[in-house]
This record gives sequence, structure tokens and C-alpha cells, in this order.
Amino acid sequence: MIHATVHYGANRINSFQITGHADSGEYGQDIVCAAVSVLAITTVNGLQRVAEIPVSVENRDQAGGFLEVHLPPKLEASTELKGQTLLQSFADGLRDVATNYADFVEFVEIKD
Repeated sequence: MIHATVHYGANRINSFQITGHADSGEYGQDIVCAAVSVLAITTVNGLQRVAEIPVSVENRDQAGGFLEVHLPPKLEASTELKGQTLLQSFADGLRDVATNYADFVEFVEIKD
């Protein structure tokens, strides 16, 4: 199962973490894993390339699937808006995948 967690603090998404594998199909045919992977990779690329936010990324495929992304604590207002827009879209997409494939994805939002 994929475990996806989005962490909120001070009225913003601060970080997210994805662990595990969906195991909803054979390797290379797992549409749930592909959906979550595309959401995560597109979000990280958007944060780095479009919003130009120096996010901290830790990725360990060999550790059973692990991705953790942290935003810097303070950003300029327009950069913050771009980043939060990307992150909220990511969280909405994950929520939808978890709703439709609840046997394979657990989605948790933690608000401090």
C-alpha cells in the first residue's frame, strides 16, 4: 500500500511524504503507482523549475519506495503562492486517487 502524508503548518503545506508501493498490478502495469508517481514527480519538478523553490528532496526507491519533500520555511509572497498552488493541486490529486483506489492508497493530512 502507498502511504501519502501532507503536512500543514502556519496556513501552508510545509512538506509531504510518500512511502510504499500500491501493488495493484504487475510491475510496469500498476496504474495506481503510476498515478501517484506522476503526481509526485510533476509536483517536485513544478516546485523546482516553475516556482524556482529550492525544495529539499529525499528519494529512496530501494527502501520500499520513499519520497519526502520539504519547502523552505520562508518564501517571497509570489513564490509562496506558486508553490502552494502546486502543492494544493498535488494534495487534491492524491486525495482523489486515494478515494478511488482506497485498497491501495492511504492519504493523510496532518495540520499543526
